[in-house]
Amino acid sequence: MKYMLLINAGAVGEDGVNNDCTVQDWQTFDKAVQEAGIFVSGESLADLVTATTVRVAADGTRSVVDGPFAETREVLGGFYVIDVPDLDAALDWAARCPGSWGSGSVVVRPVADFGA
Repeated sequence: MKYMLLINAGAVGEDGVNNDCTVQDWQTFDKAVQEAGIFVSGESLADLVTATTVRVAADGTRSVVDGPFAETREVLGGFYVIDVPDLDAALDWAARCPGSWGSGSVVVRPVADFGA
């Protein structure tokens, strides 16, 4: 079954760096997912300042603003899609993901299979 691991970046320092994990931690996790044969897809998102939010009102009026301006301290930083036997396995991989450490979190959601 496919699951998406949505990686929410936690607090960052004034230099924009998350001190909960290192680049090496991410490389190690990425290698483990690849070697386990469960990797389907994944991407890291560009810096938050490059985001644009689009909203369409009920009357069809479109508004476009710079940034996500989410009412949260966590920001979506990237994702993995993995193919594992069940939710328990997906949760185990989420716990191994550096994005879940410290002030970050990983949201685990099954990928809908409309052909099933």
